[in-house]
Amino acid sequence: MKIRIGTRTSKLALSQVAEFHLLLAEHSSDLKIEIGPITTSGGKIQDRNLAEIGGKGLFIKELEEALIQDKIDIAIHSAKDVPPIVHEETEIAAFTPRLDSRDCFISNKFKKIEDLPKGAIVGTSSARRKAIILRQRPDLKVINFRGNVDTRLGKLDENIVDATILAACGLERLGKEKVVKKVFDKKEMLPAGGHHIVTGK
Repeated sequence: MKIRIGTRTSKLALSQVAEFHLLLAEHSSDLKIEIGPITTSGGKIQDRNLAEIGGKGLFIKELEEALIQDKIDIAIHSAKDVPPIVHEETEIAAFTPRLDSRDCFISNKFKKIEDLPKGAIVGTSSARRKAIILRQRPDLKVINFRGNVDTRLGKLDENIVDATILAACGLERLGKEKVVKKVFDKKEMLPAGGHHIVTGK
């Protein structure tokens, strides 16, 4: 049996597919998968905030189109980037077991958000994280910070920002736990609603 899986092209997205494949293999050892990498609008447009260009639905627009056109059987994507209402011809079919739901403080200069000096720049594309950061530290500057994990870490190395916030589960899947300076307590940084799901027709 073969299943065609649609996914974004980032290392993190492909690691989620590999994780899902292992779960499927527990139930069917002869199962074969065919991965269809898809570049989404959310991935293409990096210079603007998502809220300005259509919201999180841009991350799954092309995935939904591939499902509807029968180019793939299922799509896998982080649930935190999936809007609550999907296309009427698709559905959220399953959630995989959730890993660590907490967020992490990442910086090359500082160990925790409290150490950041007044006016320090924090990069994030998440409205949730921005609101929580500014509630704790209204003296900080929060800028739009798009891109995959490696891109964001690279911007830290280039001193474009002083710190960023990333999901613990994503760093774990990519084997990048060493960059974490602090894992936020859930009372400090409310976790996103989900991390990855399976959608289908």
